[in-house]
Amino acid sequence: MINRVVLVGRLTRDIELRKTSSNISTCRFTVACDRRFQSNQPGAQTADFISCVAWRQNAEFLARYASKGSIVGVEGTIQTGSYEGKNGKVYTTDVVCDNVRLIGGRSNSTQDTSSRYEAPRTQETFTPSSDTGYSADENFDDDFSNTPSLDISSDDLPFY
Repeated sequence: MINRVVLVGRLTRDIELRKTSSNISTCRFTVACDRRFQSNQPGAQTADFISCVAWRQNAEFLARYASKGSIVGVEGTIQTGSYEGKNGKVYTTDVVCDNVRLIGGRSNSTQDTSSRYEAPRTQETFTPSSDTGYSADENFDDDFSNTPSLDISSDDLPFY
């Protein structure tokens, strides 16, 4: 049987990190995933609001870097459960996150882009130098330079 979920959507609220009694980090959040549907209005959209639960490093990562409106990618499994509420039994369905990625921030033009980290785009090439112990024009003495050549014919090869 297969129980795998992959979601990409926006966080509906800021992440609130909590700790269990055994000091394990966890958070519950909702991902809004757009869904196109046919209607009288062209381009009309609605969203599915999917409840998710993250644990340990995934929860800490989200609490630190994600905020309401951030686009996240979630990979996990669907888990159902139930509990006794005030009005009887309540059934739940959550995505338990195995992997969480922050794909983008809020799509707000006033957002400060200087807070994003971008790795420098440099292209490094390796050139041997004296600090590595050898140089590019140095002739290497290996065990193969004094080996006599072997005469092998195609008749000696079993797969030819």
